[in-house]
Amino acid sequence: MKIAIQGGDASFHDIVAIHQFSAQSERIKCPTFKNLCETLASGEADFAVMAIENTIAGSILPNYVLVKNYGFQVIAEIKLRIILNLMALPGQKIETLTKVKSHYMALMQCGEFLAQHPHLSIEEYYDTADAAKDIATRKLIGEGAIAPKYAAQLYKLDLLAEGIETYKENFTRFLVLARPGYELKGETNKASLSFHLSDSVGSLAHVLTELERLKINLSKIQSLPLLGDPFKYNFYIDCEWEAEVDFHAALDSLKKITNDLVVLGIYKKGETILS
Repeated sequence: MKIAIQGGDASFHDIVAIHQFSAQSERIKCPTFKNLCETLASGEADFAVMAIENTIAGSILPNYVLVKNYGFQVIAEIKLRIILNLMALPGQKIETLTKVKSHYMALMQCGEFLAQHPHLSIEEYYDTADAAKDIATRKLIGEGAIAPKYAAQLYKLDLLAEGIETYKENFTRFLVLARPGYELKGETNKASLSFHLSDSVGSLAHVLTELERLKINLSKIQSLPLLGDPFKYNFYIDCEWEAEVDFHAALDSLKKITNDLVVLGIYKKGETILS
């Protein structure tokens, strides 16, 4: 089985893919989310794992548009507890390092730790785990990387400081994507939808009231500009329900009060794992 991920070995995407599909799956490393989508759409990959939001940095807005435009089906979600660690070549110490590199978001999430070590210069890198790989491959003395612990194990680096993220309640939500037409089996209790509304008073309130009537919990709502229609917006929502709710009947009701309702996926609410 081939899984498209963004980033390299031991990246957070890789950790989620291994959890969802096992270490025996082949992960196809993609440099960008656009490339990830092309890899899945072409059939080169069977599934894809895509980050969609972080509890500190917020939503990855362009990814909502990618999922919709490619017509992918969300078949699962995983919430990953982000634990960030400083690592370097064996024998190094924090005091002897001169530079730390990582993905800009990881650097941002470790701001308090980095402020305590002002002698370290900071370099943005395109991926957390690949920053660690670069140090190991090129034998870069004096440089450290901020990455998952798995990267230190894989590239034989020493952990100099563990759990250095400023806020410990740091989670990233990942979507598992399939091409259109994939038949998902088993229990479902969550859905991701997209729609836009008429420019009239109370149109959004009408949708929210209908969700309440249908006993469906709105767990997230996000708006993005509707391309080609200035100052109009497309809404992306996640909603959840209990076993007694007939969600497909609820969809029929929502179609009557929304425009261009698209079901991005109906799946089971995901579990939380540690990085």
